[in-house]
Amino acid sequence: MRSSFILILGLSFNLFFSQVSETEAVKAGVNKLFTAMKNSDSAGIKSSFSKQAILQTIMKNGEVKTEAIPAFAGTVAKAVKNTLEERITFSAIHIDGNLASVWTPYQFYFQGKFSHCGVNSFQMIKENGDWKIQYIIDTRRKDGCIQDNKTESVK
Repeated sequence: MRSSFILILGLSFNLFFSQVSETEAVKAGVNKLFTAMKNSDSAGIKSSFSKQAILQTIMKNGEVKTEAIPAFAGTVAKAVKNTLEERITFSAIHIDGNLASVWTPYQFYFQGKFSHCGVNSFQMIKENGDWKIQYIIDTRRKDGCIQDNKTESVK
């Protein structure tokens, strides 16, 4: 009985810690994009996405704008390093096998000044052991934003 309890306890800890490390790997996949943005790194941005990725924004009027990943990477690459900073909070991460869904409210700063806020919704896929962005859609607004230090700032 005691050995069964220890076995179950050990398996439970193993399952818990493997889920925690997988969650951290998903976060790392998301943070890779924001680190590349901050560093004006076009190649880093492109490598954050899967080959079939889709990047969209819901505009204030409700229109959905789609942007090509290479165009987005090119625009960011033109920015001076350390002028683009997106501070995010991981509020929900759900993982099932090679699929993860990530919800991240954010505040965006340009040249150190607050620009806008919103929410990113990521669909991530695990490709060759790495978490890549398959789909991202975000909202952007200037009103109703809370600027605080509770968000994660990519270094």
